[in-house]
Amino acid sequence: MSDIEIFRDRARAAMVAMRQVFPATPLMRNDHLSEKFGAEIWLKREDLTPVRSYKLRGAFNAMRRAQGADLFVCASAGNHAQGMAYMCRHFGKRGVIFMPVTTPQQKIDKTRIFGGDFVEIRLVGDYFDDTLAEAQSFCAAEGGHFLAPFDDDEVIEGQATIAAEIEAELPGGADLIVLPVGGGGLSAGIRSYFGPDQSLKFVEPAGGASLAAAVEAGGPVTLNKVDSFVDGAAVARIGARPWDRLNGIDRADVLAAPEDRICTTMLEMLNIEGIVLEPAGALAVDALDAIRDQIRGKRVICITSGGNFDFERLPEVKERAQRFSGVKKYFILRLPQRPGALKEFLNLLGPGDDIARFEYLKKSARNFGSVLIGIEAKEARDFEGLFQRLDDSGFAYRDITQDTILAEFLI
Repeated sequence: MSDIEIFRDRARAAMVAMRQVFPATPLMRNDHLSEKFGAEIWLKREDLTPVRSYKLRGAFNAMRRAQGADLFVCASAGNHAQGMAYMCRHFGKRGVIFMPVTTPQQKIDKTRIFGGDFVEIRLVGDYFDDTLAEAQSFCAAEGGHFLAPFDDDEVIEGQATIAAEIEAELPGGADLIVLPVGGGGLSAGIRSYFGPDQSLKFVEPAGGASLAAAVEAGGPVTLNKVDSFVDGAAVARIGARPWDRLNGIDRADVLAAPEDRICTTMLEMLNIEGIVLEPAGALAVDALDAIRDQIRGKRVICITSGGNFDFERLPEVKERAQRFSGVKKYFILRLPQRPGALKEFLNLLGPGDDIARFEYLKKSARNFGSVLIGIEAKEARDFEGLFQRLDDSGFAYRDITQDTILAEFLI
């Protein structure tokens, strides 16, 4: 048997074994996206597993293969922790989960609920690297089995059960499968299962494009900086084992999704379809617009990898989506310190312009004061008229919407 055939047999066996724990996630044709892109768009709903992500697949397979172990250890602040906790309770195994001290209480509570009395949660370190080091040190000292989130052959094999389910649910297959990429465990499993004949697109957050960096360098490299917004996929370095299976992919098949654009996709899926996706879970759907010319008339599967979204983040998601679509801007206005100056500015606003932020610091020793203003418009093009009126009236201003440093400090 070839390596692909052996891998497929193992993934299929894992899929069958998983049915004692949870049913196959649905593969659903999405009418809204199909009409929008002139294609046949299907969603593989990994956001509908018992822990609302695909991570319990890898945890199940790795723990099933290591039944001799009495202690399982992991370091995670999210979906991997919840997947392992769920499986610790299923297998009746003790688990110790290390999380950063900064982990939101909601994630801690959910992990504890999934694991029950079988898991212990330890909050260690302000940053994940510190948490990981402590977890690995503890695991070595206690003789436990360390369960890596993606850099593990059994975990990769477990994630490949998604491909086995797709094969069973949609016998005709798909022209293209769009995959989210973080550490690479999911994408490596899917590629290993289907082999080189299946067309794949790999989507990673623009602020954590570790796969693209690896393809360009010919091997895994560590990114100097990672934007943590897409927390389920913002990984500084692609896993070594996933890379062994992904090596050779075409750079053109690796797509970057801007974080703010992902927010527009999350809101679209929530408002139109009622589907709650976390940022990483929206990656595959978000990439469709960038490849719309390539997918027209084709059958496409997008893997929605997770739906663990904390609704306390919704205002931030809405804010970022508005800024990306151009209907909300922030700028600093130089306002003359004289009576009537503010009224002159207000008269320049259009009928659909709404002031969302206004901070003015008057300094009597100066002739001008600085004003931080946030404006929401009905349409992005409305700002062209507003800025033209400001220019014609002699107001000095600076658009800081895309100035990351100033925006983070002031907004």
